[in-house]
Amino acid sequence: MARIAGIDLPKGKRGVVGLTYIHGIGSSRASYILEQAKVSEDKKVEEWTDNDISGIRDVIGKGFKVEGELRSEVQMNIKRLMDIGCYRGLRHRKGLPLRGQRTKNNARTRKGKKKTMANKKKAPK
Repeated sequence: MARIAGIDLPKGKRGVVGLTYIHGIGSSRASYILEQAKVSEDKKVEEWTDNDISGIRDVIGKGFKVEGELRSEVQMNIKRLMDIGCYRGLRHRKGLPLRGQRTKNNARTRKGKKKTMANKKKAPK
């Protein structure tokens, strides 16, 4: 079993796809890593030798922030935006979309489940 950056990679998948299970590595980065480590992209994860795995670990360790380190950096960036009080920071604080999306109809991913508001009672005539 290949364990890289604290993640168990799926055995039955090709190397390029298996590496994308690591937070911070997408498909283009995965193919770059395999190219640098001199491992074939078509090899499945279970076919990797110990030398292949150590080479991949070296390339990832030298060149990229992944998993916990990357997550903490992103959280620090968000916290910085909130502390300086910029527009994006305020939107983060309120839990609303940051990048100009409209919120009248959609934005349920950021806003969460609908909160129904009670209607104001109409005054009798």
